[in-house]
Amino acid sequence: MMVDGSQARYVEGITRLLPAGERVRAVAQVRAGGGLTPAPPAQPSAPAATGGPGFLGVLLNVLSPNITFGRADDGVDWLFFGVGGRGAPDSQASVLHHALTGATKGFGLRHLVLGVTDQRLLLGATAPVGLLSSSAADERARADIELLGSVPRTSVAARFGRYRLNWKRLRIDFADGSWLSFHVPLADSGRPLRGVAAALSAG
Repeated sequence: MMVDGSQARYVEGITRLLPAGERVRAVAQVRAGGGLTPAPPAQPSAPAATGGPGFLGVLLNVLSPNITFGRADDGVDWLFFGVGGRGAPDSQASVLHHALTGATKGFGLRHLVLGVTDQRLLLGATAPVGLLSSSAADERARADIELLGSVPRTSVAARFGRYRLNWKRLRIDFADGSWLSFHVPLADSGRPLRGVAAALSAG
């Protein structure tokens, strides 16, 4: 397994999550794709969504992201960020996106990590750290990963490439037809994402 030096601590964290005999093939720190995303898991008690206020809602969303107007939010997301994933409620993409959203909205700064083993694709989040945390605390957090979800490696496919202005995007397609995307900042190396794509494509 070839691992970029910046990802070495993540390998340690992913390895701690594995049962005996399962081996890590690739890891990458990632960001979830922005824009339109899969529908959330079904909530039987949730009220049905209603339409937004159209153009006014879109305009107010641009001026103040804290103001939300249902479908107008979707319009702003698509306009500025495109599509970050697709999937019906309770699809694989829906469940994983819901898990990562909950993990990153909590207290402290957390990083998302994709791991590929000889058996599964794993999505995890590092332990939370403060904005002014020490480098030692950051290193410990990278090796302390919470598993958010996993799927059999043979039931996913991956493509690495360009999307809009981002040249370092990984799209993961699931067997149920849903999909999610992940990326890294333009200033970061795309090698870890390429490694994940290659590991998922390998036999």
